[in-house]
Order: sequence, then structure tokens, then C-alpha cells
Amino acid sequence: MMSQEKNDELSLVKASDPAGKLLRQYWMPAALSEELESDRPVVPVNLLGEELALFRNENNELVLMDRHCPHRGADMCFGRKEDGGIRCPFHGWKFDSSGQCLDQPAEPEGSKFHEKIRINTYPLHEVNGIIFAFMGSGEPPAFPDFDCFKAPDSHVFAFKGLWECNWLQALEVGIDPAHASFLHRFLLDEDPEDSYGKQFRDTAADTNIPMTQVLREFDRPDIIVKDTDYGLRIIALRDLQNGTSHVRLTNQVFPCAITIPMSNEMTITQWHVPIDDENCYWFSMFTSFGKPVDKATMRAQRLLEHTLPDYAPIRNKRNHYGYNREEQETLTWTGMGLDINVHDQWACESMGKIQDRTNEHLGTTDKAIIQHRRKLRKAIKIVSEGGDLSELPLQVNAAQARDIKGPVAIDAIAPTQDWETVWRTSDQQRRAACDWDAER
Repeated sequence: MMSQEKNDELSLVKASDPAGKLLRQYWMPAALSEELESDRPVVPVNLLGEELALFRNENNELVLMDRHCPHRGADMCFGRKEDGGIRCPFHGWKFDSSGQCLDQPAEPEGSKFHEKIRINTYPLHEVNGIIFAFMGSGEPPAFPDFDCFKAPDSHVFAFKGLWECNWLQALEVGIDPAHASFLHRFLLDEDPEDSYGKQFRDTAADTNIPMTQVLREFDRPDIIVKDTDYGLRIIALRDLQNGTSHVRLTNQVFPCAITIPMSNEMTITQWHVPIDDENCYWFSMFTSFGKPVDKATMRAQRLLEHTLPDYAPIRNKRNHYGYNREEQETLTWTGMGLDINVHDQWACESMGKIQDRTNEHLGTTDKAIIQHRRKLRKAIKIVSEGGDLSELPLQVNAAQARDIKGPVAIDAIAPTQDWETVWRTSDQQRRAACDWDAER
């Protein structure tokens, strides 16, 4: 258990909050690139408790600025794009892509009042379908040479979804290997041939054993957590009782992302990004080491479960996540359908808008959660005291970033006494056969 003060320190995300200050020193997914292809030329973005406006100007430059005009607070998401900038429809004040006010047409001719007016704007970086924003102070860190950033656009699919809970409890479900054997337990196994685009539906490594069977029948994993230059590597070992073990490598990418295996062909890198203290979006990059991603199929699968333009899940607390008693007795442990993302959503949202950790009792399977919280507290202290940001994970320059690769996320079946050699070999073989430069 922890005190309410410590819970707030780790959870709350306004600019004045300790965790909010830390998160602002990292690149955060702000929107999907596809959101700018809608009928709305200026898209609303809610990020870290702040209301923002995003658009792509006539020069194909991305601009993210405060949503409310510094004149009298009108909504810039209804602004008129003009000559690389944007004009507020209320009184015609125009701002360039840097946020500088260029024109106030109702002011007296010759007035220089506009020179004193700026609207806040933020650096952006677009890669493989996600637009990242930096809302902190100083120079933003360089992007590491992760697979999801390094792969060509043809091999990455991006999507997002809304969860009505605090970002930290949403993240922590992804660094908890034990829950997959219970929350995602399938009482019947699907045909792995129909597994494309679905998590935990492939076979285990290069066997013909469905992953759902492995998770169901071997539900007491040994968990190993190791510090890395990007966060944590989390290893779950399931002894198959025949001299071999199932090895599953997942990762916590500091401060709010995970990289996990989706199938033998794909990995998922997923950020849990605060909208505010009580809501978050998950942003995912699905990266293929095999064939180019069938984006149409992947998107159609996810649109069966989400509504646009808010990417809100169709199954939610207002309809009890589609709970069905008969299904719970015969098909899934939750009775909430076959999409495991819904299972995770229920688990996290059912904790409350912000989990009350003063009543929490962590067990041995929560090793990664415990270690990540320690890293968060240490990082929060450094930022709050004005310390050296280079001591934090992923606060690197361009030269250093090129050396941070992967992270490796893979399932393997290995002799129990030689599991570490096998997963490394399996990863090397997958990378060597890849169509793009996936070498580490």
C-alpha cells in the first residue's frame, strides 16, 4: 500500500504536478496522422490536461498550439488556415506556425500590439502514423532507434483507443505478465490460421501449440525484471513440464509505453498517454518483421470495436463491456468478448478513475510494477529538483539514441536450462530474414 500523497505524485499530470512535469520531458503521442485526413482541417487534441489544436499547413508542416485564442479565448479548432498559419474567426487575429501573432485587423492601422502576442506552440515529430508532441522545457530528447520507428511505413500500422481511467493503471496492466493467464483465458482455442491482427491467437513460437493453451495451462510464470537503457525488460518463464519452457519477453519503455509480442510476426509498441488525470488514450504501433502490414484488415478489425472520431470503445462501462454470462461459462473468463483489449480496459477502468493504491496489496507477480514505480519516483525527484535529465532513461542526444535499439519482444520455446540463448537466437533469425533493416 502507499500513501495518498505518493499516489497523487505518481498519477496526476497537470503541468504543476510532479508526474506531469516528468511526462512533459518526453515525446508523447498527440494524434494519429489519419485524424488530419478528416473533414476537419484543425483537430482538437487533449493532452496532459491541456486543450490544443493541431493542423497541417499549406507547406505540409504540422502545427500544434493552444486551443484558445489569447485574445478572448475563442476555439482555434474552428480557425481558418491561411498562408502557413491560422486565423481566429472571432476577430481575425492571425498566428504563424511558431505562434507569433501577425495580424489584428480590427486594431488601429499601424498598431504594433500584435508583436507582443504569442500563442503557445509545441515541437512535433511524425513517424509511421503517429504525431508526437514535446511539451517540456529545453531541447527534446532524440528518438531512439526502436523497431517501430525504424521500420518502413509499409510494415507499421498505428491506431488508438480511449480508456476512462488514469494513465498509470492503464500502463501497469501491460507490465503484469501473470494476468494474461487469467484475464485473457480462453476456454476454447481458435484456429491459429485465423490469428492475423489478433493478440495471443498465434501459436507459441515455432510450435503448433496455441498461445491461448499455453497461457491457460501454465498459469504460474516465473518473472524476471531487468533494468535497461530504455526502461525495463520483463521475462516470463512458463515451465511446460517436459524439459522445455515458454519464454516471453516484454518491455516497459519509460515512462509510459510497453513493447510486447503480438504474434510470431508482429510486435506492439503501445503508449498510455494522459488526456487528463482521469482519462487516457492508448496509441499503438504494430510492427511487422515479415510481410507488409495489411492495414485495411487491421483497421477494420479495430473499427468493429471503436467509434470515430473519438476512438471510443463500443464495449464500455455503460453497457457492462458486453458482458454475457453464457460466454463467461463456456468461452472466456471475462464473458466480455474475444478482444483482449476490452478485458484490459475493464480491469483498468474498474479500479476507478484513479486507482486508490492506499488499499492495494502487491504480490510477487508485481515485480515489474514495483520496479517501474521506483524508477518513476527517482525520475520525478530529479525533474522536480532541477537535476541532470541525462540520468533519466531515454533522455539522450542523437548519437546516443542510435545505440538504443529494439526492444526485443518475442515468444520462444526453449530447453529450460538454456532459455536465454534460445530467445536471443530466435530474435536474430527473425531480424536476419526481415525485409527491412532490422539488425540490432
